[in-house]
Amino acid sequence: MTETRYAVGIDGGGTGTRAVLADLEGRELAQGRAGPSGLGLGIERAWASIGTACADAFTQAGLAFDWSRCVLGCGLAGVNNAGWLAAFRAQAPLRALDVESDAYTTVVGAHGGAPGVIVALGTGSIAAALDGTGVCRIAGGYGFPSGDEASGAWLGLRALAYAQQALDGRVPRDALAAALLAETGAQDRDALVQWSCEANQTAYARLAPIVLAHRAHPFAGALIAQAGDEIGKMIDTLDPRGEWPVALCGGLADALAPSVPARHVARLRAPLEDSAHGALRVALRLAELAGREGA
Repeated sequence: MTETRYAVGIDGGGTGTRAVLADLEGRELAQGRAGPSGLGLGIERAWASIGTACADAFTQAGLAFDWSRCVLGCGLAGVNNAGWLAAFRAQAPLRALDVESDAYTTVVGAHGGAPGVIVALGTGSIAAALDGTGVCRIAGGYGFPSGDEASGAWLGLRALAYAQQALDGRVPRDALAAALLAETGAQDRDALVQWSCEANQTAYARLAPIVLAHRAHPFAGALIAQAGDEIGKMIDTLDPRGEWPVALCGGLADALAPSVPARHVARLRAPLEDSAHGALRVALRLAELAGREGA
């Protein structure tokens, strides 16, 4: 007797991992969560987090977790790095696996597979557009620290400069500076240098809520406005004729929506589904294809 199989969609980034568990008819059974699984943080860590999120979802559904029963669709940060992706596939504990960028699964989920644009704003950032032929195009998303405009890490990295200048008196040591320094745990120059040397994109992203909470501050307000301009440039690049709906996705979407340039506001739409559900669509497509090939 053939064991029951399940489809699992994974959304994995620099802050956390989400799993959506469904039967092969697409009926959602449960969701699970775990720590970061962006490939830039390490392949073993990514698979450990994905496994934890899957096990959590199976537990929530009252089912025993077994990789052999899973068809896995992943939308992960970092798959554009061919070496990371190859290593990730090589360590896979199952054969029924499809891996896409988190940008692809986000745009598929946000617009239900229909044409549209997304700008994903979390620890990192990336924009994607899906056209009527199913082709996905990307803007941004070059990664921390040089890219990922308007992301949490991008905001945090720039905010740290304000904290640095406050320490030596170039700017006032005001409430914004105090909050940033408190988050780093550093109150002198050497400690802050050490923090910045050890910090990764996740650590910098933890500074972003402080910037947003101080949006009335001149420095923070200007930085948030710059983030809005960067979002607008990504939208313009992917949809220069302004034809498609636009969804802002990710943990910073609501906070940055008011900063989106006015020319795009009328096209903003709430996402239909999130990236994890977009990844579930990928898993269900893989399961359907495998079923046809096995028929």
